[in-house]
Amino acid sequence: MYYQGLIIAVGTFLLIGLFHPIVIKSEYYFGVRCWWCFAIVGVACIVASLFVAQVLLSSLLGVLGCSCLWSILELFEQRERVRKGWFPRNPRRHE
Repeated sequence: MYYQGLIIAVGTFLLIGLFHPIVIKSEYYFGVRCWWCFAIVGVACIVASLFVAQVLLSSLLGVLGCSCLWSILELFEQRERVRKGWFPRNPRRHE
């Protein structure tokens, strides 16, 4: 049996699921000003996936990179969700 496809699918599911709380916590503690961190890590992971010969690792790096880039959009949408009162605002952070 070949498990590589299943491992990629489960890894993708877990990585995408992991980024939901990361985005929420990032917006809570840093606001949207940390978007460039997601951009740098995302581009680095995508570029790294181009140079990795192993399919499993290359796929997961690509998914990680795309998840980081997608998180930039989610970070700004999270700011709007906080503004609407759907999520708590950090009282210690002043923008």
